[in-house]
Amino acid sequence: MANATGGQVQVNVKTISIVTAVSVAYLLISLLLVGFKTDQLVLLGIFNILFYASVITRKFILGFSIFIIYWVIFDYMKAFPNYNYNDVAVGSLYNAEKSLFGINFKGSLLTPNEYLLLHSTNWLDAMAGLFYLCWIPVPLAFAAYLFFKNKRQFLYFSLTFVLVNMLGFIVYYAYPAAPPWYIQFHGFNFHPLTQGNTAGLARFDKLFNINLFKSIYAKGSNVFAAMPSLHSSYPVIVLYYGIKNRLGIINWFFGIVMLGIWFTAVYASHHYILDVLAGITCASLGIFFFNRVKAASAGFNRFMNSYESVIN
Repeated sequence: MANATGGQVQVNVKTISIVTAVSVAYLLISLLLVGFKTDQLVLLGIFNILFYASVITRKFILGFSIFIIYWVIFDYMKAFPNYNYNDVAVGSLYNAEKSLFGINFKGSLLTPNEYLLLHSTNWLDAMAGLFYLCWIPVPLAFAAYLFFKNKRQFLYFSLTFVLVNMLGFIVYYAYPAAPPWYIQFHGFNFHPLTQGNTAGLARFDKLFNINLFKSIYAKGSNVFAAMPSLHSSYPVIVLYYGIKNRLGIINWFFGIVMLGIWFTAVYASHHYILDVLAGITCASLGIFFFNRVKAASAGFNRFMNSYESVIN
């Protein structure tokens, strides 16, 4: 066993005790709040294996602990449904969308979601599903690239990502909102125990005879968290840091994915245009606030230096 050197975390009695205690505490708190799920064991397994496997994997998982914290908070939101704290916007958001972005079609005023639902095609279903599958893998793959390329930029990206999510979660609780598919399936009455729904993404599953999106949305933390669309926030963060890191043609890919995710959010009836705009705003504010804190806070920069030394 070795001691900590140069800020790096080494495997010794102390770190083994800490990792074990955190792992047990996570399982107990999860059991209390959201019940036991195999996902929890998978997460702990990945963390512990990478922590003990080698110095490189330990640095990697400690860096990615920022994303693990986000995932745990997101999962625990199930224990505190936002509709318990504020009224859910159902009809009001729908009417605002129709008023601002309504499309006249055969004598009726439709929301963009309703219009696109009537004009769906197999080709669009396939493309939309592929774009939406980029929601998490692209940010995580980009984070992994930055981890090995530029540790400081990795930390900036990761912390901005979490900050944007925290801003989004605040809005979720301040303004619970039903997604467009909710009205399509349940009307304008509020039903608090409504389960997640794949909505238009079910057409992708059907097209390829799989249950991919069905399995994903069965694990959703809260149906009434449509505003803002964090699906729409993530690619903004990726593109911003891609541009900062001068990734050239890769940024064109990030831009196309961003536009594709924005389109799919509306096309698949998971979000209104208003939700997408709120997601873009949320990402922009998160980036702005992070940069302000980074520029103004000496304490924050000392923390960044310490964290960087752990994963370097």
